[in-house]
Amino acid sequence: MAYKVTDACVNCGACEGECPVGAISEQNGKREIDANTCAGCGTCASACPTSAIVEG
Repeated sequence: MAYKVTDACVNCGACEGECPVGAISEQNGKREIDANTCAGCGTCASACPTSAIVEG
């Protein structure tokens, strides 16, 4: 299942570099996860300091 970024995102970018498939990018002042690219590994959620990334 793909992950998604919630409104708790502070746009720090900690998740983007951790994504092994490059599914995360900055859009409209926060990070977004491309559901079609996301491998569902959860690495981004583990890297997020604000717990803004959840399964979705």
